Amino acid sequence: MRAADLAFQRDKYKHLSDAEWRWMLQQVEGRERTADKLPTFASIEDWWYPVRLSCEQCSSELTARYKALLVQGTCSNGKCLDLTGGYGVDTYFLSEHFAHTDYVEQNEELCRIAAHNFYVQRGPSGQNQSIKGAVSVHNSTAEEFLLSEGRYDLIFLDPARRDSHGGKVFRMEDCAPNVVELLPSLLSHLTPQGRLMLKLSPMLDLRQAVTSLSQVAWDIHVVAVKNEVKEVLLLSGGVGKITAIDLTKMDKPFLFTREEERDASSLPFQGKLEGAYLYEPNVSILKSGAYKLVGERFGLHKLDVNTHLYCSETLVPDFPGRVWQIKEQIANRQLPIPNTNVLVRNYPLTPDQLKKKLHLRDGGTAFIIGCRISGKPTLFHAERCV
Repeated sequence: MRAADLAFQRDKYKHLSDAEWRWMLQQVEGRERTADKLPTFASIEDWWYPVRLSCEQCSSELTARYKALLVQGTCSNGKCLDLTGGYGVDTYFLSEHFAHTDYVEQNEELCRIAAHNFYVQRGPSGQNQSIKGAVSVHNSTAEEFLLSEGRYDLIFLDPARRDSHGGKVFRMEDCAPNVVELLPSLLSHLTPQGRLMLKLSPMLDLRQAVTSLSQVAWDIHVVAVKNEVKEVLLLSGGVGKITAIDLTKMDKPFLFTREEERDASSLPFQGKLEGAYLYEPNVSILKSGAYKLVGERFGLHKLDVNTHLYCSETLVPDFPGRVWQIKEQIANRQLPIPNTNVLVRNYPLTPDQLKKKLHLRDGGTAFIIGCRISGKPTLFHAERCV
């Protein structure tokens, strides 16, 4: 039964107290809302779910497994520390690769749920048995826990990106816990070969974040799902490598360094637009800042220095992003079809403003694309290829 329907059937459960009734609704809704996002948890009969906000803000199973993959083989007999445990999704999958994991969370209710979930599988003797490597739950702040002794092969943090009023913050120093201030303490709790992993908001400025944490050499992973950037990961002990990846696509990860992007050349498109192919890189590549390099690697011409669209006269296979073929350049009132999709990049009007101006309706397979080419606003009709 769906949670929305169950909510109107309180009379059928008079034997439950109000607190028990709310808990039951929370469990039904949690499983319902996260079944696709967290399929492994949905398959566990006695798994507990936190309140809606925690379910919405937690990592997906797809991104959590990617983090675990990055540290696979780090130290199978070692220790892991998750200082911002939350719902415990990242802890759950990271703990697969360590003999012991410490989960730290300041919210007492989340700790109660995590303590149950990490030991939800029952042994034949009735004793609780961990479904992962041993996990210890600590109801504490990150700052308090770091006052204790102990060294770890991996320390993971996912700082909260909201202030005390619930507003979004955009600097590392404004997140909680403040990783910039904690960095010396974090490093002192690592084993000689230990690594620090930070999960950052896609809204944070990557260059500013790395500059704020410049005492450490980082590798950066920009992680997208269905062409939407979900996470930015910093992994210490790196060499400055940047990986842009969409976990739902078969495209290979796009790997590069800042130096490669700096030294890349960007050639303007000087051919005929009609019949040419138009490319927009996956958002993970754009977020990572590979604006010139992606064109150079695939032999493409950039339409404008500030327009991150690229062109070629012949189709380039295996491009990591969307591809169209340009049918014709159009004037503002010379429209091929009324039902079309609208895309604008570095263009004076928003999609809604352009649709209103050109009397367009959403639908169909065609695109009207607005962008600047050599500084000049341009419109053209295109058909999607990939």
